[in-house]
Amino acid sequence: MAKVGSQLRLDGNGAPIWLLLELTYKCPLKCAFCSNPTELDDLSDELSTEQWKKVIHDAKAMGALQIGFSGGEPTLRKDLEELVAEANQLGYYTNLITSGIGLTTKRLQRLKEAGLRHIQLGMQSSEPTTTHWISGVDCFDKKIKIAKEIKRLGFPMVLNVPISKINIHLVPEIIDLAAEIGVEYLELANVQYYNWALINRDQLMPTQEELITAEAQVNAARLRLGDKMTLFFVIPDYFEGRPKACMNGWGSIHLTVAPDGTVLPCSQARSMKHLNFPNVRKQDLSWIWHQSNEFNLYRGDSWMKEPCRSCSEKTTDFGGCRCQAFLLTGDAANTDPACSKSEHHSLIIDAVQHANNTSNTTLIAREAGWVNLELEP
Repeated sequence: MAKVGSQLRLDGNGAPIWLLLELTYKCPLKCAFCSNPTELDDLSDELSTEQWKKVIHDAKAMGALQIGFSGGEPTLRKDLEELVAEANQLGYYTNLITSGIGLTTKRLQRLKEAGLRHIQLGMQSSEPTTTHWISGVDCFDKKIKIAKEIKRLGFPMVLNVPISKINIHLVPEIIDLAAEIGVEYLELANVQYYNWALINRDQLMPTQEELITAEAQVNAARLRLGDKMTLFFVIPDYFEGRPKACMNGWGSIHLTVAPDGTVLPCSQARSMKHLNFPNVRKQDLSWIWHQSNEFNLYRGDSWMKEPCRSCSEKTTDFGGCRCQAFLLTGDAANTDPACSKSEHHSLIIDAVQHANNTSNTTLIAREAGWVNLELEP
């Protein structure tokens, strides 16, 4: 199987070139692989419109080039169009990462007028029953309708389908559906195991045989479709023996701002309970990026233990994911257990074997933070 992680190496020259704004953790869906924190009830104090605008301006002054509006479900923020317009005026390439449930034709038109450049639409499956099973909501028809509206209005679009044991058998049908809609990019991204996905790992993780079959189906579709659609298929690092080059290294090119203003090197870093990440309500964004202890803690390689410290691949994979190392071993400075050189690699082997032997499909669904949307016509 192809190696996990991007082969593209980016150097921000010390700048956070990719800015992700998690505008809210609220969401109308109940996905069992949700990447939002599990303690959502404690994280409801969202930044105001003016506070978000200051973040956008400050990051631009630091060299940020691309901005993603995410969540939760970012369309729940009534000021989304205003924030997109602000970012567009400053010269950002703007991207909306959405479930599509909060979008309508009128809302899409307003976002286009505000300068939104790109949309990443999340889907769960190629048919209604599995979509409902994964998301906990009857939303398939709504997603198909909004996907077609996105294309009709001329937005470039990535269709993102998280792949798990529940839907991996539908990969050919998912590809066919994307082609029918006219999607330029289809990302079949195997679920990464953080937060709710880690809780449900045994029920979500496919077998290696299923992954090999799915990858062959993707390769066959690439030959069939040619240049009509670009297909991405990302293998979980649990199956590769080497960790992903997470975010091109801690505090390298990526900066996430959570709904309450907490600033993170990646969207999963909040799981590191031993770190007290700074907040834009109290500290300057530039100071946070350049000088805060939390952003400098795992930069470079001086923090590395063996075997990472003397590993010839440390400038390629950066020791793997700090969040995964912490969640699985309790120490974020350990080698990512996904690496076969890690003394904790048996944790990954055991997880894969256990998932392969799991027949129970009961998922623990996310409950906190659900909302019902009343959509405009």
